Amino acid sequence: MFEWMAWTTPVAVFFSCIALLLFGMTVWEIKSPTVMRRGFLPIATTRGDRLFIGLLSAAYINLAFVGLSGRLVLWLSLEAEPSIWISFVVSMGVLALIMRKG
Repeated sequence: MFEWMAWTTPVAVFFSCIALLLFGMTVWEIKSPTVMRRGFLPIATTRGDRLFIGLLSAAYINLAFVGLSGRLVLWLSLEAEPSIWISFVVSMGVLALIMRKG
């Protein structure tokens, strides 16, 4: 059923984090309903809005890293492609920043 996707450890961890975030946000919303607030994003958002924006940002960061990793080898004269864990850590950091300050 899942043969179409390369299920490496970083991919599995990334999707597991997304599933845990969705579950945690659902429980949090049930226990403590959200209020609109403004952060550095140009619109007033709820926790769910910030999660959606953060997940989109994380996905784009990972896609950009995968797309550029071959070029980084050439540009920086690396011996091998950089680890996908780098983009995972960066994307989760951006997600945390958006959730906290967005």
